[in-house]
Amino acid sequence: MINHSTAPEGNSRHIDSNQTGVHEKLPDLVARHLQHASQRPLTEHTLQAFSQAQEWLGDWQGPLILDACCGVGESSTHIANQHPEAKVIGVDKSAHRVGKHEHYSLKQDNALILRADLNDFWRLAVQAKWRLSKHFLLYPNPYPKSAHVQRRWHGSPAFAEIVKLGGQLEVRSNWQIYIQEFALALEIAGFSGEVKQYHDAQAITPFERKYWASGQHSWQVISQL
Repeated sequence: MINHSTAPEGNSRHIDSNQTGVHEKLPDLVARHLQHASQRPLTEHTLQAFSQAQEWLGDWQGPLILDACCGVGESSTHIANQHPEAKVIGVDKSAHRVGKHEHYSLKQDNALILRADLNDFWRLAVQAKWRLSKHFLLYPNPYPKSAHVQRRWHGSPAFAEIVKLGGQLEVRSNWQIYIQEFALALEIAGFSGEVKQYHDAQAITPFERKYWASGQHSWQVISQL
């Protein structure tokens, strides 16, 4: 399994997995999660973070963009610059990564970075009837071991909340199978997704920069929810 935390720029190892294609249990997992809502208790720190997000949004009626798994928030900064007409919220579970955001921030008035558990944050957003204009999932942990398929977002109960939030969903990974699986999960949920390689003149996350400097490809799926 690749260790993101220790890979220096330009020396990121390729993902090692015992899977050679889409996980055979994925269709059953997705179908089950779409039918049965998660009942796990909500974490207190995420309830507080969501309350902070709601207060920051106030009576905002304009476009709302969620940058999930935002890490240090470099991508959130880039997205906020590209969409000055929108409010952008970046969420990551790691207090350490979120704490580094000041290094990447340009102090945009239209961006907010929060530490929260996305499993809970997405549920709260659905309950609050948020409707996103765009939703980014850039380089989430791929959990490449076959036994860990249910830890991938598309194999977890959280997938049902992701598709309820609407908007244009964009997922990127340096593991092609992850994107193929996500596209299949979207298809099972009734949405189409275009899978293709992705590259741009500017990398917008530290992981993306490392992967490209190491000669690795990025893959993406985009779906209109």
